[in-house]
Amino acid sequence: MSAEIIDGKKIAEDIRSVLAKEINSLDGDGRPGLAVVLIGSDPASEVYVRMKKKACADIGVESYEYSYGADYGEDALLDLISDLNEDPKVNGILVQLPLPAGYDEKKVIEAIAPEKDVDGFHPQNVGRIVIGDTDCFLPCTPYGCQILIKRVVGDLKGKHVVIVGRSNLVGKPLANMLIQKSDMANCIVTVCHSAAADIGLYTRQADILVAAAGSPGLITADMVKPGAVVIDVGTTRIENPDKPGTKRLAGDVDFESVSQVASAITPVPGGVGPMTITMLLSNTVKAYKMHNGIA
Repeated sequence: MSAEIIDGKKIAEDIRSVLAKEINSLDGDGRPGLAVVLIGSDPASEVYVRMKKKACADIGVESYEYSYGADYGEDALLDLISDLNEDPKVNGILVQLPLPAGYDEKKVIEAIAPEKDVDGFHPQNVGRIVIGDTDCFLPCTPYGCQILIKRVVGDLKGKHVVIVGRSNLVGKPLANMLIQKSDMANCIVTVCHSAAADIGLYTRQADILVAAAGSPGLITADMVKPGAVVIDVGTTRIENPDKPGTKRLAGDVDFESVSQVASAITPVPGGVGPMTITMLLSNTVKAYKMHNGIA
């Protein structure tokens, strides 16, 4: 068996095309606006911010960038967020994580108005996800995973999803999203993590396996049920043996072996990654519609 390659880039492009048309037809004041705040000089964060800025421009979202050094200070950041919360042209606020040492990420996230929390990290939005309230923002990476799974599998009712990883960014929210009683979910969900003596005991039961542990090559072919759909969220930079002195992105799944067992699999890069920014754009458009009373 050779698995279908789930082309996250193509699916993301299709969704962005729909969003661009929707933005052109909106009746509210101005255009959807996204404020992106970058503190410090983390190279990966700087790349992500540039990608988000370009994605906004491509579909017609106004992007407002606020970039400061690591010494900007937590109080100043909280004041900035307070101003952005009150700014009518800003529909969504994203503070790029991780923050430099000395900043309280929890305090910063909670300072963002829930109705502008397009990253979906505010406790109020997280709580709404748990109770199945759709009037909230879903975290972008889990949201992207859910869209990919739905596109490939179709009817998710009763499918057994095993998620490897319990982070607040992916594992926990995705589990809560996929157990809801809806056409986008209704799954049986197992979450396993480093405390499991044998992770393979759980992963081999999965109809849909999501690897989100941040451990390159963790999932091997012997850990996957034949015919399973495999979603690889891992994006760890490791040494590139083909080009000494450089690094490459590696997923949590041993792609070469698992692709011979699975029915469908996401590559790294080109799988979940493009979907994350796309769902950020989708959340920003949703925020704009909410703020302008557009159904």
